Amino acid sequence: MKKRIQRQGIEVFSLSFLDVVSCGFGAIILLLVISKIAQPIVFEETTTELKKALLEAKQELLRTQEKIISTNNKLTQSRQEIDHINHKLTNDSLKLTKISHAYEDSGNNLNVQLIIKEKLKQARQELTDEMRRLQNKTPVTNKQNTIGGISVSSEYIIFIIDTSGSMKNFAWTMVRKKMKEILQIHPNVKGIQVMNDMGDYMFSQYAGRWIPDTPARRRAILKQLSYWEPFSNSSPEEGITKAIRRFYANDKQISLYIFGDDFSRGSIQSLLNTVQKLNKSNRSGEKRVRINAVGFPVLFEHPGTESNIARFSALMRKITEDNNGSFVGLTHLK
Repeated sequence: MKKRIQRQGIEVFSLSFLDVVSCGFGAIILLLVISKIAQPIVFEETTTELKKALLEAKQELLRTQEKIISTNNKLTQSRQEIDHINHKLTNDSLKLTKISHAYEDSGNNLNVQLIIKEKLKQARQELTDEMRRLQNKTPVTNKQNTIGGISVSSEYIIFIIDTSGSMKNFAWTMVRKKMKEILQIHPNVKGIQVMNDMGDYMFSQYAGRWIPDTPARRRAILKQLSYWEPFSNSSPEEGITKAIRRFYANDKQISLYIFGDDFSRGSIQSLLNTVQKLNKSNRSGEKRVRINAVGFPVLFEHPGTESNIARFSALMRKITEDNNGSFVGLTHLK
């Protein structure tokens, strides 16, 4: 009789297998725990760096905005200044147009168009200079020993000042200022003289002779100018001719400065002819007495004075041109 052979079954989940599986799950759980612990640290550091970068970006944005605001303010100010100058130029053009219309039918032989062009040229030059200043461009350099187109190489200077009521009442503050400026651009000269348009001397003790150039004398001249009130007929003819006749010399370089606002009497051509005879040229063709002039815009606001203004401008333009000088027409009294 055959014996039954009983086969023993194979145990799939033996104890050793369970140990291995348990260890594997344990390792996985440990890795997850370690990963969860480290992750917040990395995240916290990243957040801190992002906040710092964001703060720096905000600060840089604020600085940029401040620069933009500052630049816009400067641009607005510059535009306002340019608009003001354009408005001023327009007003000057209107005034000059009125002068031109007043002379269209007068039969006067003066070339009014040249006067108008000269005034407009001066106004445009002032606008150009202001634009250069706003754009921070390099200013025009001084050439041939001149300042503002006026030569400062003379050894002696004479002032011929209109002391009429219009000048004393409306322009005297500017007269004192311009006289001080001219003295400053002539820091060292051998002699000074001050006369009014009638040829009267400021200091009678120096009549017919040069005032020594010293700091004390310059201060005395500017101080006396505040109270000086000799009679005037609003014509520089007497003062110009008297100064040239008395002080002209072959061995001296003289600059004559005429201050005035109008020419109410006398002949322009007659005065030009007289000065031409008195003021001889040297060997190089230059006049011994250089004549410069400063025009003060006192009468522009007074109707009926256009004729005197135009006559003064025409006379000063021509007499300075013929005698190696410059004519500066002021546009304001402040």
